[in-house]
Amino acid sequence: MDAQLRIEQALDAALRLGESTAAPPRLQAATRHAVFPGGARIRPRLCLAVAWACGDDRPALADAAAVAIELLHCASLVHDDLPCFDDAAMRRGQASVHAAFGERLAVLVGDALIVLAFRTLAEAGPQAPDRLGRLLATVADGVGSPLGIVAGQAWECESKADLATYQRAKTGALFAAATAAGAQAAGHDPDAWRDLGDWLGEAYQVADDIRDVMADPAWLGKPTGRDETLDRMSSARELGLAGAVAHFDELLDRAVRSIPDCRGAKALRALVQSESERLVPKAWINRIRSGEAAPVAVHGG
Repeated sequence: MDAQLRIEQALDAALRLGESTAAPPRLQAATRHAVFPGGARIRPRLCLAVAWACGDDRPALADAAAVAIELLHCASLVHDDLPCFDDAAMRRGQASVHAAFGERLAVLVGDALIVLAFRTLAEAGPQAPDRLGRLLATVADGVGSPLGIVAGQAWECESKADLATYQRAKTGALFAAATAAGAQAAGHDPDAWRDLGDWLGEAYQVADDIRDVMADPAWLGKPTGRDETLDRMSSARELGLAGAVAHFDELLDRAVRSIPDCRGAKALRALVQSESERLVPKAWINRIRSGEAAPVAVHGG
């Protein structure tokens, strides 16, 4: 089955676990709004790609791990868009959850998605009960304190923070959880795969910083210029656009070199390269190098 279809079907099945005619209908609608339509789904795709590279002998558990990672990512976006953080009216080309359903429901949707992520893993546990405990810990570490995405968001509440530490927590931690969880779901050592997630996750955050400056909001599907408006740390602000692009390239090179020798190495390298072009298209790099930094729309990403 195509990986994208596999992910979408697994996400739909997971959401159905929390749906009932007895449940508040607007909460259910808002939860689906937060998950569908999705973005690139890079985190679950990465999780499944690693599971496949490691044999994928428990596909139901790999699906659950990928879904849990994506639901937690969606929850973080719902909370990130709230007025107390970014106050973003758009996400993935449509109204953000709080803009469409109100702030109170948005908080509850984020909470519900977090719970649903771990319930999804628990439901798949009987597929390989000996793997479930470590898998739960890996996913939890990618989300919570001291080094997960919650900590990354919390660094924005501090008066001072190290940029690399902030980026590794805010974005890199869930990528590292995705690669490690993919390996664990297939019964392999997660440590051999963490570097791929770490480097790719940090690169993703650097790309997001570049996109915040360069992208047309209509193409990106969310507001831009937020780092400057909110006086928030970013690679583009600290290193300049040219420096941020050079750093992005270095991180991607490290990600590619970290991929273990395995049956899925070629596919994983191709995935990283395709994400590179999608995240920071060559048209942008040319504009940056020529000294132009106005927003541009790039189609086909």
